[in-house]
Amino acid sequence: MISVSKKDWSENKVNQRLIDKISQDNDFSPFLSKLIVSRKFNNEEIYSINNNIEIINNFKNNNDFINASLLFENSINKSEKICIFGDYDVDGSCASTLLIRFLKDISHPFFFYIPDREKDGYGPNPKILEKLLKKKPKLFIFLDCGSNSIDSINFLNKNKIKSLIIDHHQMYEIFPKRNIIINTNKKGDNSIYNYLCATSLTYFFLKTVIERKKIKNQFNLESHLILVLLATVCDVMPIRNLNRTISINVLKNLSKYCYPRFKQISNFLLKKNKITIDDIGYLFGPILNSGGRLGFSSLATKLLSSDNNLEIKNILNKLIFLNENRKIIENKNLNAINFENIYKQINGIVFLYNPLFKDGLIGILASRVKEKVNKPCFVMTAHESFIKGSARSVIGFNVGKILNIAVNKKIIINGGGHQMAGGFLLKKEKINIFKSFLNNEFNKNFKNKNNFEYDSKISLSVKSDSFYEDIDKLEPYGTGNSRPIFLFENLKVNKPKVLNNKHIFSILISNKGKSIPAISFNSFKTKVGEYLLNFKEKLNVIGTLKYNYFNNKKTYQLIILDLIL
Repeated sequence: MISVSKKDWSENKVNQRLIDKISQDNDFSPFLSKLIVSRKFNNEEIYSINNNIEIINNFKNNNDFINASLLFENSINKSEKICIFGDYDVDGSCASTLLIRFLKDISHPFFFYIPDREKDGYGPNPKILEKLLKKKPKLFIFLDCGSNSIDSINFLNKNKIKSLIIDHHQMYEIFPKRNIIINTNKKGDNSIYNYLCATSLTYFFLKTVIERKKIKNQFNLESHLILVLLATVCDVMPIRNLNRTISINVLKNLSKYCYPRFKQISNFLLKKNKITIDDIGYLFGPILNSGGRLGFSSLATKLLSSDNNLEIKNILNKLIFLNENRKIIENKNLNAINFENIYKQINGIVFLYNPLFKDGLIGILASRVKEKVNKPCFVMTAHESFIKGSARSVIGFNVGKILNIAVNKKIIINGGGHQMAGGFLLKKEKINIFKSFLNNEFNKNFKNKNNFEYDSKISLSVKSDSFYEDIDKLEPYGTGNSRPIFLFENLKVNKPKVLNNKHIFSILISNKGKSIPAISFNSFKTKVGEYLLNFKEKLNVIGTLKYNYFNNKKTYQLIILDLIL
């Protein structure tokens, strides 16, 4: 079925024998069993639906983690000053905060540095490091960056400064001659965990240090797991396997894992008691990221690591202000994008260049476009005499790996990332070569580029508690475990209205008079939005069901994804 946004929708067909087996073995409903099979849950993930799973340090015997612990312990025992060098996004800020709080706890000398996105660029470079060496650190710990910083590590080696890299970005074929590198994208025995973000790796690194008992400390590392979840969600990492276990544990035990400073921030931002994974991704994340996007890169780290109540309040107010400015600039940039042309492009990736785009916002623009068309999106702007870009991808198209190939082929000057996101720099004269390369890679890997699937066809009359309980059992939802998508047939749109000049709210009514509140996010001035506002006949709706919390009351609403005439 072709939708108004030109997507070809069909029901996801799953092997009935597998459904029956899951249902019989676990006493699950056929509906829940179908969702489990379609998502390819492993045995541990299936077990986690009705049982608690303890978070275990699977890295305590890993050579990289052991050697990193030895390096770290040695520096601490010698009272050597440590420089924490973190990335400017949420993952880098959370990883830095973990290390900052640990070193504070043991009263060890350190300082941290978060580079400015526009002035310094991504990761370390010799020019920045030369300035930082004036503070006389003996060990640099690079968090969420550094895996491909060959010149920077060579500079430190020349100055006899030790280095530890904890990162999750794709690595080039030739990587830095650092002391130790923890990166699950390295070939080796830890590569099965390449879905972990840098904060997760930093958490397990510190857990390994603590378990070795070579450093005296009273640090409550477990209470900081909220930072791991925050970074995992905001860095768009799959909520699967170990990430699923962490997410479930944190969300079920927030009072246990929500350390005091985060709780204070949460109370400031939320008017309800319950924190959801969507709050983390759509409220906390953008606010914390706003400093890095608009020239105040260290604010998030300062906020999360501060123990001063007045400082926390002032920084939070500053970040909220910056985030509101970010929204204004983002909307201006989005309005400059011709979505009509994008919807017409069935083959290939989405490739957008505008020299007027704000450097700090090209990543979020790529994310917004990708959400609308569900295809990899590369957004670029002018940067001095070059072109700077950011990419957001979909499951199955490893953008970090693709960018590494482009570097090796000398199509781009530099670039990298992980499965779902990346950044790059290229010469202006190579922009068409780069586009052709990306389209070839995409078309080679994706055969059915315009085919989309929903999980099941249901009626608004399905209001049974067991049905909604089945949906809840697969939470938390996120990348790699998307919320179930349904087809609702023959619905009438009633009382549509535009919210915040972006979203469209309406009441959907079935043939039998059943109704449900519905919202279509970011659909104003799109094909979906036009039909919701103006079409008077019945529509088939593609959407998900989701709780809406208001005044601590929970009701279901339909999230409209697409429409079929």
